[in-house]
Amino acid sequence: MTPFRIVIPARLQSTRLPDKVLADVGGLPLIAHVVAAARESGAEEVIVATDHERVVDACRAIDVAVEITSPDHACGTDRIWEVADRLGWDDDAIVVNLQGDEPLMPPPLLRLAADLLEQDPGAGIATLCHAIDEVEDWLNPNVVKVVCDARGRAHYFSRAPIPWERDTASLPPRQLPRAGAMRHVGLYAYRVRVLKAFQRMAPAPTEQTESLEQLRALYHGVPIRVGTVEEAPPRGVDTADDLDWVRRQLGASSAA
Repeated sequence: MTPFRIVIPARLQSTRLPDKVLADVGGLPLIAHVVAAARESGAEEVIVATDHERVVDACRAIDVAVEITSPDHACGTDRIWEVADRLGWDDDAIVVNLQGDEPLMPPPLLRLAADLLEQDPGAGIATLCHAIDEVEDWLNPNVVKVVCDARGRAHYFSRAPIPWERDTASLPPRQLPRAGAMRHVGLYAYRVRVLKAFQRMAPAPTEQTESLEQLRALYHGVPIRVGTVEEAPPRGVDTADDLDWVRRQLGASSAA
């Protein structure tokens, strides 16, 4: 089995739903359910990386390792690198990034991301995708698309509908492209050396245009291995409606 660690970035304040990682779900904070999913993946170590003592206290209550990290990090990738650097992890070690608002992420997908990276020594990052079935999703800028090469490595990620068929470009889209459209699943496995290098990479013009951080890695020549899964994982928690939906899926209700 591929040895890997999971780091769960868990920033307390979020733009759309502050304090969501501590929201009550069946008598436990949301972050506890995320940790439970991580532990079921077979990871050799699970660590929460946070910027606030309230999250530290919640993690200690469920007996999970937790590291307090800088409140100034712009993204979860930076927070994960701080943990890897502090703990002195080997450059070739594999780390999976599980967001602190993804309590329903299927554990087998966490292991799959790590396995994909282990199986492709030339890649620095691994992630996942699945087929898009609806034209509306293909056209939706909030649904990130990916196009890959024959080896399963990413050519490009975009909010635009890609691939685009030249011969129908002047017509309103009525069907998905014959070449197939794939939706990116925002789950990543990294080699520690790539996390280290990422901190020194200048933002890419494409990254700034699309607002997609993974384009920085492609711009600077880091191969990204993409695995295909049958269907999308359940949604995470971005809004109050998402939180209510997650509570229903877990058969829980708020104690609040």
